[in-house]
Amino acid sequence: QLQASGGGFVQAGGSLNISCVVSGDILGSYVMGWFRQAPQKEREFVGGVTWNGGFKYEDSVRGRFTISRDNAKNTVYLQMNSLKPEDTAVYYCAAQRSGSSWWVPRTKNEYVHWGQGTLVTVSS
Repeated sequence: QLQASGGGFVQAGGSLNISCVVSGDILGSYVMGWFRQAPQKEREFVGGVTWNGGFKYEDSVRGRFTISRDNAKNTVYLQMNSLKPEDTAVYYCAAQRSGSSWWVPRTKNEYVHWGQGTLVTVSS
């Protein structure tokens, strides 16, 4: 089970840190992804991290967003800086069992487990 939290309202240029707690299993067994879905748009990949810290980011967020994970706390974080109005969306964490050091799936169909989403609203 995945539980995302930490969303909220922020002005453009601000920052938010959202987290995703994995319960019922060991986070170190999974590759974790962050996705987002804006109104009337498809759910899109934001970034992801392998069990041992291999990262991948979407071009639109690279340099502004940072993913980290604490396997001991079964938690993955998405630090979002320099937020823009176009970052407004519901953000979802997702997990797929994997022992790979490099494979970070970029499509939603490659993830089996999903959190409920947390809303991030960025005002201009």
